[in-house]
Amino acid sequence: MAGRGLGGRARRVLVVGAGVVGLSTAWFLQEHGARVVVIDRGDVGSGASWGNAGWLSPALALPLNEPGVLRYGARALLDPSAPLSVPLSPDPGLWAFLARFAAHCRWGAWERAVRANLPLNSACLDAFDLLAEGGVVTTGVRAPVTAVFRSPGAAVALLRELDRVARSGLSVDRSVLTGDQAREAVPQVSGRVAAAVRLEGQRHVDPGALVRALAASVRERGGEVRGGAEAVGVRPDGGGVVADLAGSRGSSGGERLTADAAVVATGAWFDRLVRAHGVRVGVRAGRGYSFTVPTDVPVPGPVYLPEARVACTPYRGAMRVAGTMEFRPPDAAMEERRVAAIVRSARTHLAGVDWEGRTDEWVGPRPVTPDGAPLVGATRTPGVYVAGGHGMWGLTHGPVTGRLLAEQVATGKRPEELRLLDPLR
Repeated sequence: MAGRGLGGRARRVLVVGAGVVGLSTAWFLQEHGARVVVIDRGDVGSGASWGNAGWLSPALALPLNEPGVLRYGARALLDPSAPLSVPLSPDPGLWAFLARFAAHCRWGAWERAVRANLPLNSACLDAFDLLAEGGVVTTGVRAPVTAVFRSPGAAVALLRELDRVARSGLSVDRSVLTGDQAREAVPQVSGRVAAAVRLEGQRHVDPGALVRALAASVRERGGEVRGGAEAVGVRPDGGGVVADLAGSRGSSGGERLTADAAVVATGAWFDRLVRAHGVRVGVRAGRGYSFTVPTDVPVPGPVYLPEARVACTPYRGAMRVAGTMEFRPPDAAMEERRVAAIVRSARTHLAGVDWEGRTDEWVGPRPVTPDGAPLVGATRTPGVYVAGGHGMWGLTHGPVTGRLLAEQVATGKRPEELRLLDPLR
């Protein structure tokens, strides 16, 4: 859907959400000459953009609705240590979402989601390069991702999935390793690992440092970035839009911000602002946990534990460990048993790790759509655009999403890459 665009003039755009998606959109809008104001309900970069694994891995940025996920369904209700956690809750909205999600856990639906995400996966690393060329310290490090398995047969499912991805048009440079070869490449791989799949051409970043660098760059280029400013509504106002900020009690009655256009990129809180603008697909918070642990020797690159659904990354001289997909409210308290479950599942695959010395325990919500594709583009309200629903891959897809959406906001013409991500689908 096309909007009126900014006509190439330096118009004012309000971006609601200061994670990697919102800040990237603001940065690329500045490339089109827009004046930007970015606001966030919390501290800048304190949400899912801070605590995730920091992977830039187009080869593994796969939709969540892979059919095998259904195998975890019953276990998720009964086993609190399962990688997928669904609480026994009376929330009808959650069960309606899960029913729609389950309906999309078919190979045909998964492959449609892969095709929808293909333009983002194909261009995501180029978008990071554009940020770096523009002066943003992305902290990017090139390194393969090593996926490890306790038996050679267990690697088959990932290899088949990668074959399907390759048929969609994404080039995947991979090789199969024995357990000994995996240990030679990654000292942390334990003696119980019998096989591995190595994915070349991937990267990783320090996610918190990246988001802070993005915010600093937006400010240095004349933009405004504000934390502690919660939008409770975005609506048309004459020829532009207005955002109503929360008052002292968290409801409307606070400051009003006006702009020529607005972009809503509020992660797991997405639905609160977009329902009024015709976005019906909706998202739910799929909460992820992470923590940092010391290792005996440096970690040479990202390590993926598909059997445990755990991602590990070199992080500030130690290793960040991230995992779990927990469908609970985005602001719910941390469940310590989820951290313990990640430790138990990862121990069998990794050695030389001080699991008891963990720090930075964190939980944060990731916005998950039922059909596996993000929601990016114009809404039914002129001047209101959205970017959300990236699931676990908001960091990988954030800059390329920002680049494409900024083009649409600035020109009024939707890039072809966003056609299958239409938020009004």
